[in-house]
Amino acid sequence: MTLDRRDLLIRTLGGVLALGIPRRALAQSDVARVDALIAKMTLEEKAGQMTCLADSFRPFNPPNPAAGIQDEKRLADEIRKGRVGCLFNGIGVAGGRRAQEMAVKNSRLGIPLLLAGDVIHGLKTIFPVPLGEASCFDPVLVEKTARVMAVEATAAGLHLTFAPMVDVARDQRWGRVVEGAGEDVYLTGLLSAARIRGFQGRDLRRDDSLLACPKHFAAYGAVAAGLEYGSVDISDETLRETHLPPFGKAFAAGALTTMAAFNEINGVPATADRELLTDILRGEMQFRGFVFSDYTADEELVAHGFAEDERDAARLAVLAGVDMSMQSGLYIRHIPDLVKSGAVPMATVDVAVRRILYVKTAMGLFDNPYRSLDEAVEKARIGTPAHHALAREAAARSVVLLKNDGVLPLDPAAGQRIALIGPFGEDKANLYGPWAFYGDPDKGVDIATGLRAAMPDPANLTVELGCAVNGPIKDGIARAVAAAKAADVVILAVGESQAMSGEAQSRTMIELPSSQQALADAIAATGKPVIVLLRHGRALALHDGVANAQALLATWFLGSETGHALADIMFGKVDPSGKLPVSFPWESGQEPFFYDRKSTGRPTVDNGSTEYKARYATTDNSARFPFGHGLSYTDFALSDLKLSDTALRWDGAVEITARLTNKGKRKGSEVVQLYIRDRVASRTRPIRELKRIQRVTLSPGDSTQVRFTLSRTDLEFVGAGNRRIAEPGLFDLWVGQSSTGGLHGQFTLYAAAPTSPPAKG
Repeated sequence: MTLDRRDLLIRTLGGVLALGIPRRALAQSDVARVDALIAKMTLEEKAGQMTCLADSFRPFNPPNPAAGIQDEKRLADEIRKGRVGCLFNGIGVAGGRRAQEMAVKNSRLGIPLLLAGDVIHGLKTIFPVPLGEASCFDPVLVEKTARVMAVEATAAGLHLTFAPMVDVARDQRWGRVVEGAGEDVYLTGLLSAARIRGFQGRDLRRDDSLLACPKHFAAYGAVAAGLEYGSVDISDETLRETHLPPFGKAFAAGALTTMAAFNEINGVPATADRELLTDILRGEMQFRGFVFSDYTADEELVAHGFAEDERDAARLAVLAGVDMSMQSGLYIRHIPDLVKSGAVPMATVDVAVRRILYVKTAMGLFDNPYRSLDEAVEKARIGTPAHHALAREAAARSVVLLKNDGVLPLDPAAGQRIALIGPFGEDKANLYGPWAFYGDPDKGVDIATGLRAAMPDPANLTVELGCAVNGPIKDGIARAVAAAKAADVVILAVGESQAMSGEAQSRTMIELPSSQQALADAIAATGKPVIVLLRHGRALALHDGVANAQALLATWFLGSETGHALADIMFGKVDPSGKLPVSFPWESGQEPFFYDRKSTGRPTVDNGSTEYKARYATTDNSARFPFGHGLSYTDFALSDLKLSDTALRWDGAVEITARLTNKGKRKGSEVVQLYIRDRVASRTRPIRELKRIQRVTLSPGDSTQVRFTLSRTDLEFVGAGNRRIAEPGLFDLWVGQSSTGGLHGQFTLYAAAPTSPPAKG
């Protein structure tokens, strides 16, 4: 064994061992087995291990165009010939076991298949979309929901999920904002690591461990103008400071696969970018798992204008560091000849195959190729009452109360006549959101059903459609207005359909469709109190009858328990505690917009002149609802900010405390947020950066001290030469309830202990 191979093995399986994999994962017998297999493999069999194809044995619903889908007979023949290493997006134990038996019993070398799928926010029990769940600002809850997803997915015959998406989303016009944790680097990394821990559990060899695949490497969230599959043109500093750190958190949490992004970065498509996939990913970031291409992304190098033809595309992708090609079939068609011709070294192929086989070894597939393929488990572990109870909790905790003029919570005993108006009142087709194609749409709980179940007299609920999602209906507004006038309060259910968010759903205007806006304005004109329930997969620019409603809730796509969770919130059974993971702009034209933006040489100052300042002619450069914003039914107040020292020494730490008090009459939860700003630096810094969060639950009248600690590493940024550095100087900090306002303090970072340090504050 060469030094390079030994180092690869130790680093790969050493990382697995840290997750709780038994020490025998490092056994020489496992090493010998992989080495023996590679020595026996033909070039075609090696290319087969590097090939991932759509699963034709089980129900399949591809999110992409059905390019290259093979019939079951042909796919079975490919497996028997050892020309497939992974199948994806089919579920069901019977079909999975049949495919695995073909690989293990009927192929020459008996190498087991890896069975993968897009389990993004649930299999049969559907949880809130990732962006919605990010509103909980709670890695503990996120880990719990991911664990349930893993239990259900593995029960249905899967080994791996193509999740979580860890792209930092800077432009709400991008449809895939819905798949991630929003616009902030710190929150995205925190929640991504939690999802990976939940998916994979403590031991990758367990039959309920679901291997994670953080994606898309890298900078997909920075596509120009939010255009899907678009180009990215950013500095190395921004790449390393904004878009790579969440991947670092994901790899540190134990992820052993990742997926290359569709986009190009500075003129080079990620799928063919050796600097990105080898120098940065494996060199700087020390990743030792294997890399998937995205769906036919290697083939698309031709359309990019980067590869001459499919053969050249396969060559570029494998040399860049893509170990497994998804769905295009380019590797199985071209790698044998590329190696024979000398265009691709055999050593490059062997390293890719070894990475894949080491991961299969770490998962225990060679010892038990039929793990996660048990029909009894399939019947017992999917859609259980406990899973639905967690889905209801997660949905309620994902709701963000944006505005409340006293109309909420409703009193279920008051006997109020409620008019539920809008295209989503009784709608079941749009409960789950995008990327939930394994779910059963008819089993979700719609808003009307949830409200009726919570009302003593369901006859007090009247439902009117008002309009369709994207157009008017005959007499729709007139009927809705009549229902509103006859009611004591109106619940207006409007927003996006699930087809309006997700992959390939970039939008130039992030606003309600005109038919829904007209409905909202007509209902507002009745003068009745209006509660707006927004359904959406991104931040929206809100106007008139929606923005001016008496109460406004961001409800995202909440999943299986939508109606029950919303009833829990509206009738006060659950106190809203969600916080926005994205900024809601005033206008679509403000995008890309995010809270941790830079200042300019001519910033707009509160209450100051706006002439010749950094602002739009039609609106200033602020958010209607800022990142981190979210109200409660009780009243929280922060006070008594203290720093253990206003001098932060180079290798020291500073402790920040503040007192949080529940001044209201209800028990509730608040997420206290700590932000900093580096006042002067060799590279301009954001106006605020989130560094810590703490969730606190308090009864009425109670208070507690929240406590945070910062050290020099929390102040680092990417400076010249792509080095992470911290620079001595003055820092602002805020402890608050959103990314605006809060208690303000300051401290100074010193390169060495000052001779006369400032007095302790």
